[in-house]
Amino acid sequence: MQLKALEIFCDVVRCRSFSQAARENGMSQSAVSQTVHQLESELGVQLLDRSKRPFVLTAEGKVYYDGCRKILRRWQALIDDVRTLHEDVSGRVHVASIYSVGLSHINTVVQRFMLRYPKANVRVEYQHPDRVYRLVEDDRVDIGLVSYPRASRQIKVTPWRSETMVAVMAPNHPLVDCPWLEASQLDGQPMIGFDRDLRIRQEIDRELGAREVRPEVVMEFDNIETIKRAVEINAGLSLLPAPTVVREVAAGTLVARPLADLHLIRPLGMIRRAGGTLTATARRFVQFLSEQTQVASIPGIESPETLAPEATPSSSGVPK
Repeated sequence: MQLKALEIFCDVVRCRSFSQAARENGMSQSAVSQTVHQLESELGVQLLDRSKRPFVLTAEGKVYYDGCRKILRRWQALIDDVRTLHEDVSGRVHVASIYSVGLSHINTVVQRFMLRYPKANVRVEYQHPDRVYRLVEDDRVDIGLVSYPRASRQIKVTPWRSETMVAVMAPNHPLVDCPWLEASQLDGQPMIGFDRDLRIRQEIDRELGAREVRPEVVMEFDNIETIKRAVEINAGLSLLPAPTVVREVAAGTLVARPLADLHLIRPLGMIRRAGGTLTATARRFVQFLSEQTQVASIPGIESPETLAPEATPSSSGVPK
């Protein structure tokens, strides 16, 4: 049995389409269908239930699919290990990332990695956090990048970095003249928040609730990019990780202010399938990612602890 046949079968299942798998492999749809039929004939079982649209895996098909993926990943890992013995990193790395991490960090990291290893192939896709976990659990990507990473029997977590949260507002917001904000100043303020089911929203609510601060959440979104657009039109302020607003602050479309008495940190981490095997190139990428400590910062923004004594906040939270 050829490994190519296993790869074609896995592509059919992953794509949920014979035609899409055919395009990805440069084959005709009939040739792909014939390959799957041949596998079923050799095994003496039905792998796909074609009576449903789209088709679904049979019980035998699911076991076979999981086994094939493990075989193919181990084979690819072996190939990469052999190729990288002479430091020629030329394998593939598939990364799934939440939107904000991808846009604020990963694009730059990938560019640096490709400059160092021009023969490597790094593919990054941006997904909702739940989708990133599913892709990792299903062994469809090498690593996932998420905030507030959680380990499980299927997920192994490697801490990556932490991001300080800041208050973000439009340039014409009433609080824009304050060099920093205290929690009390957020009470009753129109706020653009994260969806309630996201961990970052729950952490913000917990910190504000502990101080009996209740902003008026006027909009809720599941990603930082949409929140920033709402803040730009002055629909309300928001609390966001500082590195995610560097471009907008530099362009003058948003203003960021440190939080004087709120310790809000967004932890980021790399997740991978527990017990899975990373290719040599994927291991090299993870190592490279861990070494990238330089993070874009917001010029001119200081934490309250670094302000001069004469510029300390007053008891009301408004600068003297």
